[in-house]
Amino acid sequence: MRTLRSLMLAAALAVALAVTGFAASPLPSAYAKYAAGPTKILPLQRAFPLDELVELSELRARDRVRHARILLGGGRQSSVGGVVDFPVQGSSDPYLVGLYFTKVKLGSPPTEFNVQIDTGSDILWVTCSSCSNCPHSSGLGIDLHFFDAPGSLTAGSVTCSDPICSSVFQTTAAQCSENNQCGYSFRYGDGSGTSGYYMTDTFYFDAILGESLVANSSAPIVFGCSTYQSGDLTKSDKAVDGIFGFGKGKLSVVSQLSSRGITPPVFSHCLKGDGSGGGVFVLGEILVPGMVYSPLVPSQPHYNLNLLSIGVNGQMLPLDAAVFEASNTRGTIVDTGTTLTYLVKEAYDLFLNAISNSVSQLVTPIISNGEQCYLVSTSISDMFPSVSLNFAGGASMMLRPQDYLFHYGIYDGASMWCIGFQKAPEEQTILGDLVLKDKVFVYDLARQRIGWASYDCSMSVNVSITSGKDIVNSGQPCLNISTRDILIRLFFSILFGLLLCIFFSLT
Repeated sequence: MRTLRSLMLAAALAVALAVTGFAASPLPSAYAKYAAGPTKILPLQRAFPLDELVELSELRARDRVRHARILLGGGRQSSVGGVVDFPVQGSSDPYLVGLYFTKVKLGSPPTEFNVQIDTGSDILWVTCSSCSNCPHSSGLGIDLHFFDAPGSLTAGSVTCSDPICSSVFQTTAAQCSENNQCGYSFRYGDGSGTSGYYMTDTFYFDAILGESLVANSSAPIVFGCSTYQSGDLTKSDKAVDGIFGFGKGKLSVVSQLSSRGITPPVFSHCLKGDGSGGGVFVLGEILVPGMVYSPLVPSQPHYNLNLLSIGVNGQMLPLDAAVFEASNTRGTIVDTGTTLTYLVKEAYDLFLNAISNSVSQLVTPIISNGEQCYLVSTSISDMFPSVSLNFAGGASMMLRPQDYLFHYGIYDGASMWCIGFQKAPEEQTILGDLVLKDKVFVYDLARQRIGWASYDCSMSVNVSITSGKDIVNSGQPCLNISTRDILIRLFFSILFGLLLCIFFSLT
């Protein structure tokens, strides 16, 4: 009888502690859902000092490099889930060159790398210690690091016989080296590029499970180890440790982790548009009111949307929707790696004329360095019209004047504002940071759609990995437990009390 009573007491304690959240190891039911996929928020930082002024021609040149990346193509695992909250630094102001990067940790022992965030490419690559011509210093105020493959206890190579090496990736060309290592090569439109070989090693992240509860987690991933760089990648003033591709390809870190159930198949960002910058970049779904969604164009390697029309002050531009139709070299791409926004020439000319005609009696037009600008004596919000980009699915992106204009300094005692939309050199429309700022963007890969809503990105955001049921606040990470979970815990707490009463009545 005493043995029976002991077993009853042990069972009661196990049930009650596990459900009410007092157990040291098992997680409550609300946390258990995270085991299938942690949410992570990555830090984005400014790549150039705020006081560094850059000519528009330099911005276009940098964007061309990014666009070439789009157009040319070319261990152990932890299932501990949670949220990683890294504040974003940087500004989308194109005059100050709003470039963003984040930190990742690779290898054993782990080494930290500063890598650019790029939704227009797929591969995470970092500079190898064997690179002979790669920069060793950076003008961005960061220390550069090199990946030491022989020094990492968990590093592994990708051989030529590996299926990865025989796969065709849009942004890289796989090739085989003499030592049976699967190599890759990126070539960009201005002649810059990088080449190296694929590696496997441990990728580290901190998962926040609840208030003040942080768990170390990791997963093996495939990434590139760069042994050669050319062009702008070799310049110290812009040097970082690599590029973090968030594209749709199978080697994207998002694809690698979500395909194994480690992270959800969704990521989000919210970039602040004011001078001080900031924001968040999340592997997970940011939940805000007023989200609208447009379906991704199928069978496209990038985040292509169907742009149908453009409105200026409520009037639709007389455009044939066919100019935006998606193909291998056409369509509309959402790309955080582009600073400005680029419209196909048919749309650009009509857009520019509509804006100029709308403000012809209110501002003084001026051409500066070949660009259309305006001298403004008061707030641009009081003078310039609103603009709408209208997409398939009935989703419209509303743009304020500061979403298509940028401040270019003072001229003759007045503020000079210039059109931030450029004529696309190719047939692709590319939405850059100028229009993406001050909005939450959600890349829902499971449902093949992109959503957005206007938002103050200086505020904390709620993040979900299970269709909005489990929410984490990225300002002060916490888990909002549902009423159902509370009732379940209450039920088992009462049951635990009854079992204790039975136990003591039998003694």
